[in-house]
Amino acid sequence: MLLERPGTVVPTPDEAELAAKASRLLSRRAKTATLRIRLDDGEELILPTAAAKLLTHLLTEMSQGNAVTLIPLHAELTTRQAADYLNVSRPHVVKLLEDKKIAYHKVGTHRRINFSDLEAFKRTHEIARRQALDELTAEAQKSEMGY
Repeated sequence: MLLERPGTVVPTPDEAELAAKASRLLSRRAKTATLRIRLDDGEELILPTAAAKLLTHLLTEMSQGNAVTLIPLHAELTTRQAADYLNVSRPHVVKLLEDKKIAYHKVGTHRRINFSDLEAFKRTHEIARRQALDELTAEAQKSEMGY
């Protein structure tokens, strides 16, 4: 399960409230302002724009009480972790791998999936799903089914 990955943060209600305030403030300014962090010893850090955007997204997720894990694109996931990420069963992921719909490699007898390959599959699958829904909606409207 992805929640078991080291570094996963599940915010407390107090942290979620603080994250909501910080997220609102940052989202208004992150595109135009330089984000500076002052450390306890007085030293000041300037964050790259990309880090400020990522921080804003992270705080937004935390404000909603969501667990947050950063997964590097080069990370290798087990079939269980991939199933959790896709919100499907592990046997379904194994079938996708065997059908060559997601690239993988083996480490001994265990399958490993590069996160970047899993993310690409998810993105492609989401686009196809949306197109199918749009087509169904158009057909329902054309048939005057009340949608």
